[in-house]
Amino acid sequence: MSEPVLTTEDLLAWNEKTTQNWRKLLSSHPELLNKPCDVAGSKTIAELLQHIVAVELRFAQRIADLPITDYSELPFDSVDSIYATHTRSIALFQQSLAADTNWNEEIDFPTRTAGRLRSTRKTILFHALLHGIRHYAQLATLVRQQGVKPDWPMDYLFMHMERVQ
Repeated sequence: MSEPVLTTEDLLAWNEKTTQNWRKLLSSHPELLNKPCDVAGSKTIAELLQHIVAVELRFAQRIADLPITDYSELPFDSVDSIYATHTRSIALFQQSLAADTNWNEEIDFPTRTAGRLRSTRKTILFHALLHGIRHYAQLATLVRQQGVKPDWPMDYLFMHMERVQ
């Protein structure tokens, strides 16, 4: 009996749906960007969002063997500038997925908090895509505390589900 498989395309779709829902909510409530936040060393929600998209971009660049963008070069002054970085990242992931990438090849890379690490491109890809999902769950609590309630179900369960009467 074969086991069900969560594909890269499935995970990219969940990441994109989650990201677009947050982009829409934050575009409607840009004041949230300046609210305090202590997740991942951030001082504001904007800085947390920068962290989410920075991880996506920097890992996409590592996978593609491109120069790594410094955090200081990644804007977080508006919803549009934050999510422009996300768009760049997804394009790089898709290019790597379409290329003849050796996903089992290990690469070394520095991190901001854990020192130098080594992992496969495959592990790095999945980490980058799931990392944002985890932080968006933390963000949901923060924005509810600010009186803004996200109006969509965030669990993967709802990716391919419809209500029955």
